[in-house]
Amino acid sequence: MKSKALSTICAAVLVIGLAVAPAQSQQRQVVDEVIAQVNDEIITLSNLKAATKRQIEALKQQGKTETQAAAQANAQRDQLLSVLITEQLLMQKGKELGFAAEVEEEVNRRLTEAAAINQTSTARLEEFKPRLRLELMSEKVFESEVDAKVFFKLTLPELQEYYSAHKEKFRRPESVTLSEILLRTHGSDELQVRAKADNLVKQVRGGADFRKLAIANSEREKNGKRMALTDGGKVGTFQLPMLRKDLAAAIRDVKAGGVTDPIKSAEGYQILRVDERTPLGDPVFNQDRVREAITIERSPQAHAEYLQRLRAEAYIEIAKGYQSALTSHPQ
Repeated sequence: MKSKALSTICAAVLVIGLAVAPAQSQQRQVVDEVIAQVNDEIITLSNLKAATKRQIEALKQQGKTETQAAAQANAQRDQLLSVLITEQLLMQKGKELGFAAEVEEEVNRRLTEAAAINQTSTARLEEFKPRLRLELMSEKVFESEVDAKVFFKLTLPELQEYYSAHKEKFRRPESVTLSEILLRTHGSDELQVRAKADNLVKQVRGGADFRKLAIANSEREKNGKRMALTDGGKVGTFQLPMLRKDLAAAIRDVKAGGVTDPIKSAEGYQILRVDERTPLGDPVFNQDRVREAITIERSPQAHAEYLQRLRAEAYIEIAKGYQSALTSHPQ
């Protein structure tokens, strides 16, 4: 791809003249430093510093001290720059494939939903927008350029061979039908909400009608209306592997007709009733399920190879002192 030289971009974009004296004595002030060019776009030192800061926060959440996290993140400088290059390539590829508008629409939809759940404004969630955009764009590119090709390239003999060797993967998963009572904590005293949830669990286990209690108490809403008034707290039927981990753990030992202890979530306290359990079924050969299993298994290596091809086909220039990032290949 035809590109401007890195030095030219540095001079044109990131250096400004300050007219504090006659023209012949104007000073030049560097406001940022270009450290990489990826096709026709750039990565600056401030981008790398932001990535380093995110890495420090992630390491602190893993139990590292501030000093330990900073030392480890700074030691990973070249790897972080390599990640930024990869992210830039994926964003560029997604735009080239025409995914930009679809991704932006999905980003806005998710932020709107998150704002509604957390009862805040979308403006307060703006800081999450770039990372969410990158995540969704990367998913679209990998699905289109890698996963779909792996999925559809598989032959029937390959599918049958894999199924025969992995039959346990293709049993119909255990499923559960659930109802709920949700008590929200936003704007309420959490201890009082928890006490109410404990009392409702006690009533159900004592023989009270769960549906009636849900209609009277559940605060799950849709379009501003309490859903339990029409559905009695019914949530639906779910395969256990697809349930959120904390919910799956909560209902693991609950028999049909039983209820969980109150489950703490971002919304408040949730009480789940197991209406019905369907046990694990016999293995069934389903081409799409087998294709999906093989695709998931092969995706990490296929993604890595695709990223290597993107790098090989791109114009990438790294500033002096950062060239070792070219040999860093994040998976």
